[in-house]
Amino acid sequence: MIEYIHEPTDLQCGQAVLAMVLGKTVEEIVIFLQNDRETTLAEMKRTFREHGVHISDERIAVQKKEQLPPLCLLSLETPRCWHWSLYADGTFYDPEHGVMSDFPSANRKYYWKLEKQSVL
Repeated sequence: MIEYIHEPTDLQCGQAVLAMVLGKTVEEIVIFLQNDRETTLAEMKRTFREHGVHISDERIAVQKKEQLPPLCLLSLETPRCWHWSLYADGTFYDPEHGVMSDFPSANRKYYWKLEKQSVL
C-alpha cells in the first residue's frame, strides 16, 4: 500500500515518488541522492534498483489509465514543466496535486513499469 507524500518543494517530485514507493521519507531520499532539486531518469532508475525495485528500461507512451500496469513511474508534461508522478493499483499519487482517480492535466504521458522484488 502506498502512503501519499506531498513534495516538500516544487523541485522534489522525484524524491517524493521514490519515498512513496520505497517507504522512506523525502529527506532520506535527498540524502541518498545527495540531491534536493530535480531528479533525472538515471537517478530514479538507480535508486529504485538499489532498493530492490525493478524498473523497466523502456519508456511507454500512454493515454488512458486502463493502459497502465499495476505499479508504475509516470513522466508527465504538465502545463508548467515535466513532472514525476506515481500510479498504483488504480490510483494516482501525484506529489504536487494529491491523490487522484485520473491523470493530472498533461500534454504527453509516459510510464515505466515498477515491480517490487519479493524478499525471501
